[in-house]
Amino acid sequence: MKKLVMLLTVLTIIAVLAAGCTPKAAGPETTKVVYLINGSLGDNAFYDSGQAGMEKIKTQYGVEIRTIEDGYDPAQYEPSLEAAVGYSDVIFVISYGFEDLVKEYADKYPEKIFVNLDTVVQNEKGTITSVDYIEEESAFLTGVVAGMLTLDTSIPNVNAEKIIGAVGGDQDPVIDAFMFAYENGAKYVDPEIVMERKYLGDWVDTAKGKQATLQLYDMGADIVFQIAAAAGMGVLQASGERDLYSIGVDTNQNPLVPGHVVASDIKDIGLAITNIYATIKDGTYQPGQVLNYGLATGGVNVVFDGNENVLPQAIIDKVNELRQQIIDGTLKVEIYVP
Repeated sequence: MKKLVMLLTVLTIIAVLAAGCTPKAAGPETTKVVYLINGSLGDNAFYDSGQAGMEKIKTQYGVEIRTIEDGYDPAQYEPSLEAAVGYSDVIFVISYGFEDLVKEYADKYPEKIFVNLDTVVQNEKGTITSVDYIEEESAFLTGVVAGMLTLDTSIPNVNAEKIIGAVGGDQDPVIDAFMFAYENGAKYVDPEIVMERKYLGDWVDTAKGKQATLQLYDMGADIVFQIAAAAGMGVLQASGERDLYSIGVDTNQNPLVPGHVVASDIKDIGLAITNIYATIKDGTYQPGQVLNYGLATGGVNVVFDGNENVLPQAIIDKVNELRQQIIDGTLKVEIYVP
């Protein structure tokens, strides 16, 4: 009897140890991932940020990746979705202009993982996960940069007028949120600052971006914020041509026109892709969530690296101070409501 009891005890200990060594449940087997975008790569900004995230998961996990570019052509939206669900297990999508189609396909293919980037899209079956960027937080800080710069006539070529500018690719809720918070940040510095804006109706034509920026400079703006994807490269070029200043968007564009792009408002699409894919692989992914990416997560930010130290340190210090206040919740940034 004693031997039997001892044997059972040993077996119990072995079972407990074995249970403790059992690996955690992994997520579903995902070997192919699509990045489906309404626009095109090559913008050095929004879409390219997401592509960087795709390349990272390819390297880290050995998955096959495919990027499908719709080139702003509505005729491509449905064929692209067909190709995406036919090829991949996971679809990261930027769905401006075809949100309803994404809902339809997510409901039709509930076994596929759909992650919508930069806006909130929710389908009937509740399977789409959305990443909602709090762009107001970083754009507010961008406005602080512009507001402090236009007041500081010790900076070369800054005039005495309190005028800043912004160029948007088109008028939509996301661009308007940037504009709204950018103006609020500038007026936080000085309520008398005037913010002039231009909308291009185009996301690709750099000549339009440059022309709009030159017009803003002619109106007295010292600095222009570009929120226009590839067309925004024209904004940056104009700042170099006029020996004035600009602010980049989505990726660090400061080195593109050295000494003239004084800061960049980061919206890290790639970070969301890498973070979410990690949860898919480790089994913690939950479909149907709305994930908020703001300053606290690193999803948005304002960076000064590579700007050739054109800004006085006082501006950078003020931005760093306000960034922490926003993260801590002691400074509330107003959210844009369409």
